[in-house]
Amino acid sequence: MKNIYLDHNATTPVDPEVIEAMLPYLTGKFGNASSVHSYGRDAKVALEKARESIAEFINCEPEELYFTSGGTESDNIAILGVANQLAKRRNHLIVGATEHHAVFEPAEHLAKSDKFELDLLPVDGEGFVSSEKLTELVSEKTSLVSVMHANNETGVIQDITKLTAIAHEKGALFHTDAVQSVGKLPVDVQELDVDLLSLTGHKIYGPKGTGALFIRQGIKIAPLFFGGAHEKKRRPGTENVAGAVGLARTLEIASARMTKDNEHLIKLSDMFIDSLLKSIPDCRLNGPRTNRVPQTVNIAFDGIEGESIILNLDLKGIAASSGSACTSGAIEPSHVLMAMGVPAITAQGAIRFSMGRATTTKDLEYTLEVLPEIINRLREMSPVYNRSK
Repeated sequence: MKNIYLDHNATTPVDPEVIEAMLPYLTGKFGNASSVHSYGRDAKVALEKARESIAEFINCEPEELYFTSGGTESDNIAILGVANQLAKRRNHLIVGATEHHAVFEPAEHLAKSDKFELDLLPVDGEGFVSSEKLTELVSEKTSLVSVMHANNETGVIQDITKLTAIAHEKGALFHTDAVQSVGKLPVDVQELDVDLLSLTGHKIYGPKGTGALFIRQGIKIAPLFFGGAHEKKRRPGTENVAGAVGLARTLEIASARMTKDNEHLIKLSDMFIDSLLKSIPDCRLNGPRTNRVPQTVNIAFDGIEGESIILNLDLKGIAASSGSACTSGAIEPSHVLMAMGVPAITAQGAIRFSMGRATTTKDLEYTLEVLPEIINRLREMSPVYNRSK
């Protein structure tokens, strides 16, 4: 049976070079970076070198970078930390309508209390945020605006610099979830002019359970956790030294390979999109053809459930997704696609194919060979597919 992995936006295999870099800190150099003896000092040196390397990659100062367990924790610290810190002066939040649940749910949690107000920033049919609406919504009461850099379901890339300028004009801070862009696109926190930025390693061939949060110097946030002085008390807990080293090596590799990888992925995704739209009737691309992370292809197939397609693809040895891995098993249509104006019945049949370094033309050709038959068979059984179109 085939073994084709087209779900790289969910997670990726760890690069062997990353594993090699991490191994010493899982074996002989296993010390706690807070310990004062030689084991601890070796770990501390490795941790700070990793911090410096990652900071250089996103163009910030090392002291502005805080290690976390991943994108979800980074997002939560950013949203809850800023909101609670500024609550007495500014109690209004604005988040994009297509944000990952790691941003969406903390913001909604705050909004359930009487202390905070929340506005969702709408998007157009391709998933681009409305800068005009942001100008209308942001005010002197706004503490934080959060809009993701690249969407995890459609790959659409937002004009963050334009949005930060609007937020800053009213004195609001700006956070971006860059989990799906760091390591795939050039990301410079100075050019983006963001105040906080979340990133992780496991979307770009790094270890799971390791991420980071950029917090611009001078910005205060209320801590979520207590119990230690690690990461300047903003994220107490023994640091994952091996993970930090692995994340740094991951980004070094990504920097060296970015142009080559993107050329490869653009070629593959363009071929795949063109072939899908030509060979299967009543399907649509969700999101733009340009201004997107090239590895991400989100296609909706009318009249059938996405989960059924996923299961049938899996039986053929192809791994894909019906959206965010964090919402797998949910029966509701994607909130991302719904915010884009995709009808619910169409959004139910959406599949995200996300490619990677190892994806080949043959992988996609095989997928294109088996997918039409799967779609036809499921539509034959569908009580809602309109065959008279």
